[in-house]
Amino acid sequence: MRVKTVYVKDKQRLKLSDFPNFSVTGSITGMKKIYGKDALLVRYGSWIYNVTSRPDIYYGEAH
Repeated sequence: MRVKTVYVKDKQRLKLSDFPNFSVTGSITGMKKIYGKDALLVRYGSWIYNVTSRPDIYYGEAH
């Protein structure tokens, strides 16, 4: 399972608080079962966000 990292400077610009999230201590495998195996997940600090509705965050804009 892949989770990409979002850097501090990008969190505000990408409005990550608008997306469903869960603690990094949770199971990514479990979240993939809930959101689907093709879910696009990004990590920011202690949280992982489901950004499937904005694939540009996962595939390029975040880095």
